[in-house]
Amino acid sequence: MLSAFGMAFKTPELRKKIFFTLSIMALFRFGSVVPTPGVSYTNVKSCLDQASNTGLFGLINLFSGGALLHLSVFALGIMPYITSSIIIQLLTVVIPRFETLKNEGQSGQATLTQYTRYLTIGLAILQSTGLIAVARTPGRLISGCSLPIIPDASWQRILTMIIVMTAGTSVIMWLGELITDRGVGNGMSILIFTSIAAGFPGQLWAIKVSKGLPVFLFVLLMGFAVVAAVVFVEQAQRRIPVQYAKRMVGRQAYGGTSTYIPIKVNQAGVIPVIFASSLLYIPSLIVNFTNSQAAWAVWISRNFVKGDHPIYIALYSALIIFFTYFYVAITFNPDEVADNMKKYGGFIPGIRAGRPTSEYLTYVLSRITAPGSLYLALVAIIPIIALVAFGASQNFPFGGTAILIVVGVGLDTAKQIESQLQQRSYEGFLK
Repeated sequence: MLSAFGMAFKTPELRKKIFFTLSIMALFRFGSVVPTPGVSYTNVKSCLDQASNTGLFGLINLFSGGALLHLSVFALGIMPYITSSIIIQLLTVVIPRFETLKNEGQSGQATLTQYTRYLTIGLAILQSTGLIAVARTPGRLISGCSLPIIPDASWQRILTMIIVMTAGTSVIMWLGELITDRGVGNGMSILIFTSIAAGFPGQLWAIKVSKGLPVFLFVLLMGFAVVAAVVFVEQAQRRIPVQYAKRMVGRQAYGGTSTYIPIKVNQAGVIPVIFASSLLYIPSLIVNFTNSQAAWAVWISRNFVKGDHPIYIALYSALIIFFTYFYVAITFNPDEVADNMKKYGGFIPGIRAGRPTSEYLTYVLSRITAPGSLYLALVAIIPIIALVAFGASQNFPFGGTAILIVVGVGLDTAKQIESQLQQRSYEGFLK
């Protein structure tokens, strides 16, 4: 797979695409450090140096590459687009109009993409308003800091900041689409990869400084083991054999081929982890916004804010397992697969076409989703284990959402480069 990258740089067209992608990634990182007008960058730096925890907005900060807590132009990162994409995808199951658009092919998908953009802008306005509302009060965005992050809290200044942050989200969408059209890989995935990977050196060095060289080497070794395990599971799949019978259309014979249905162990990807994390942030956000000192607020602050409490870990794991089954159920339709196979004369050896095939696929899917959901839960709680064992940050570099996304995007990009190289290998046909 690494040889594919070496060959890509030898191909002029692919080399141009790779350099274009790298330039967009650099531009994205530049926007992540440009402060929003009205933000005191000096006070932000001082607050981050003395911050006691930043766990409340950890997920959004992870996807923004640290831009959130710096209140930069790209503070919201790619999170509004991810949320809107997930919402639109879920609505295709609920709203018949969206399901029709999904089945229309390219034109319908373009309409759904446009809806996703509109929803992203709406979510960006809401999220930027909420973020600024929290940041204008000292000590709420970055705990343990009394310095004013936004010195001028007039409505004109607040409105300007909301517009700038929303525009920043729109620019991120545009950059992602540019990578998809003219670069290599999926644009949004590449930008998420950039944001997460940008924090790796700093997180590793922080472990080296605070815990010493032996712990740093142990974490590095454990990191390589986790990456290897994630790559192994992400590539693992159950191949269900499918046989297509021969059909005579006029004098032409069609079919008679053998293929398979690949069912991945981790069919849901990283979506269940994002769902579970987002849901568990809601109680903390409510407490933060209300500033309540009631018994329920104290209990939530004690058990849910830092994320190392057994109740939080158990609930987090249970939600990941639940959302894995839920997401697989709405994205993989065994009835539809069985009908398509029956329509084109396909069947699974030993299984009758139609309803028995659908039941068999449901059986296999439910069995293979079980280890997949447990794997996601285990990888997701690695940062929590690191938090307890080493006192690391919640955005521990080798675990959770970060490692799943980085490995997933890396594998997908490598496969795309490899397929494009194969498309350009015509020498064998010409000799």
